[in-house]
Amino acid sequence: MTRPLIAAAVAALAATALTAAPATAKTAKTQTIYGYAWADGSNHLRITPAKAKLVTQHGVRRYKLTSVPGAKERRVFTDGVRFRRITTACDLKETEGRIRQDRKGLGTTDCDALDLKFVLSLGPAPVKITITPSLTTVAEFLAVPTNPVTAYGQLTRVDDRTVLFKRSGRAAVKLRYTHLGFNRVTKSCSDRWTANVPNEEAGIGTKPCTATAFRNAIRHAGPVTVKVYYQPVSGHLWEVWEALGD
Repeated sequence: MTRPLIAAAVAALAATALTAAPATAKTAKTQTIYGYAWADGSNHLRITPAKAKLVTQHGVRRYKLTSVPGAKERRVFTDGVRFRRITTACDLKETEGRIRQDRKGLGTTDCDALDLKFVLSLGPAPVKITITPSLTTVAEFLAVPTNPVTAYGQLTRVDDRTVLFKRSGRAAVKLRYTHLGFNRVTKSCSDRWTANVPNEEAGIGTKPCTATAFRNAIRHAGPVTVKVYYQPVSGHLWEVWEALGD
């Protein structure tokens, strides 16, 4: 082969290597997310990345999760995922006092996407999500309990499972709920927000109602005054008290 032809061949190989390398690196990239996963339709979940620290308490490995300022919520496709549960069986609602975890505190019971859907129907689940080009793995773990918040403020509906809560001097926080305690000031659970109040000095609600009643009451209301009880790291809204006043 002549010298000009050899030079051309070397140049072509170099060009091929330069163009192929970034694609290979991109394909091999692995993403890892810790946080609380929420159901989002039949084949997706939503999760806001949190900082996770592995700790051992009484011989049990748990993760202490803390919120990351400015972290953006992620939507993850769940069809075909590998799901590893902390429970001893895939269909258990709770651990029932027995767990299966590896040295990193992650669940080891092999389950599938339908089992993940079942778990998310119960409420937010603390998980580690590992995303590769070929497989997404969702591993359940035990989270260190964190202090809930009780506060007064303004609540605005986002959708049938999500609200924004704003209290004076603080940024609004997004909260979600599955099963919810709702306490009304109205006479009936089916009344519009603060309509048909039997006692104008009631203050905050004492009549127990359901999450369905809450969805119906807030659906056509603007920002409403409430007292709430929620978990700030998971964004889990546990209870709402309808309140009178501005």
